[in-house]
Amino acid sequence: MWLPFLALFLGFLVGQTFTFTLPASFAPYLSVAILATLDSTLGGVKGIMMHKYDGAILMSGFFINGTLAAFLVFMGDWIGVDLYYVAIFVFGVRIFQNLAIIRREFISKYVANHLKKNNSSTHEVQ
Repeated sequence: MWLPFLALFLGFLVGQTFTFTLPASFAPYLSVAILATLDSTLGGVKGIMMHKYDGAILMSGFFINGTLAAFLVFMGDWIGVDLYYVAIFVFGVRIFQNLAIIRREFISKYVANHLKKNNSSTHEVQ
């Protein structure tokens, strides 16, 4: 349980210690790559909450979505069309859909279960 927090802390320390700058021309690629990885990560969380998680699907989606999105941006730059707007729109919609499903699953499973537990304990006391 503590390992992800340790990795987050170490990543923060490395990010604060070493400076790393990217050229402004990489901004569309980076924005689409971040959205693609966030979409895959939230899809994995959704899969865990719905008891349909598959690590192979998560990892393949993580890398294939990121690669395909970067290729889409590259092809758009090559032909002179800003296709990264399309990728940003699609990944943005998917992220909000995944967040909505995660929220619904959390409320239906954990909050409703917590309310049931509290109601049953108050009935026992009376």
